[in-house]
Amino acid sequence: MDTLRDKTIHVESYGCTFNHADTEKIIALAERQGCVRVPAEEAECIILNTCTVVGATERAMLRRIRAYAGKEIVVTGCMPVVQREILLETFPDLHLILPEEMYMTCPEVGAMTDPHTGVVQTGTGCLGACSYCITRAARGPLKSFSADAIVAEVERLAAGGAYEIQLTGQDVSAWGMDLGTDLADLLERIAGAKGDFRLRVGMMNPATAGRIIDRLAPAFAHEKIFGFVHLPVQSGSDAVLASMNRGYTAAEFETVVAAFRAEIPDVRVSTDIIAGFPTEGCREFDETLEMLGRVRPTKVNITRFSVREGTPAAQYHDHPDWVKKERSRALTHLTERIYDEENLRWIGRELSVLVTEQKKNGTVIARDATYQNIVIPQEIPLGTRLRVKVTGHRRHYLMAAPV
Repeated sequence: MDTLRDKTIHVESYGCTFNHADTEKIIALAERQGCVRVPAEEAECIILNTCTVVGATERAMLRRIRAYAGKEIVVTGCMPVVQREILLETFPDLHLILPEEMYMTCPEVGAMTDPHTGVVQTGTGCLGACSYCITRAARGPLKSFSADAIVAEVERLAAGGAYEIQLTGQDVSAWGMDLGTDLADLLERIAGAKGDFRLRVGMMNPATAGRIIDRLAPAFAHEKIFGFVHLPVQSGSDAVLASMNRGYTAAEFETVVAAFRAEIPDVRVSTDIIAGFPTEGCREFDETLEMLGRVRPTKVNITRFSVREGTPAAQYHDHPDWVKKERSRALTHLTERIYDEENLRWIGRELSVLVTEQKKNGTVIARDATYQNIVIPQEIPLGTRLRVKVTGHRRHYLMAAPV
């Protein structure tokens, strides 16, 4: 970390919300040590916070490093942990900062990622051992941050102007299971924290969420917590889920979703699907399509399977790219139809919303109690709470006007 001292710097951040919070910590540390942020062409030092979740991302990271040849480059994030040799063989002059080094120097568990959005990290690592995942090797086993530290950070960010606070981790629903507590307890504490904010809970593995679902689902019903759940299912086939080592069945995933809907009927359900996993045949892919038709999630992140060297799934025979593309297109067509059908039922409804972002002049983005993306074509101050009427949709967001 001493290399980040008294220099002009340019910072680029890639990957998940957790990574972006780490980036803000690095910037704060560098500025405390006399560094000044400038455009890339003026910088003495380039800081890249990297992601390597899939092969395409890894290649993009290597291209970014090459783009800054001739400058001092600092690389942090997941790549220095799992691809240290590749980095140093290709770029011998790199400075590498491991995430653990940063946490020792920057013990804060949160950061502001824009003037009105705060991110609070629940801990590092996870309890899983998914056969395709390289992030587990980069982040290690679960190490939960303390509830006191998390709640204090929520209150600090809220006092600093955060209207929305995002709780993030590799598996947020695993929080506390290494400390003898759980996420339901943490959410109860955050719901009682000082400040005028709403909390968005990040990605939860159905395997760990299912362990505490009887207490977890009711915790989401609190008015300070968005009725939004991100539960990556990855496949609707039990055979594929077993080869992925996900730790649950498709029916168990659906049970978790049903429990949230029983508490919050309009809860927004986001999920992830891997298209073309090596053990996924035509029958298994059809099971995934059928599962999505039953669950009808309001957002689906579709990723084509990518071999990550050193993971158990790298030993499987990979599908040709055309198979992955074909399945990805079929998933996209299905999910877009679901989005359109689900959006229609909101038109004409009145909602209480919180204005959280300004995208362009004359337009703001607001969120309702279930974290729906609602575009209002008016200038409205950030942080305003108001009633709106939904007037239409554009597939990935609703249109609305103040009542």
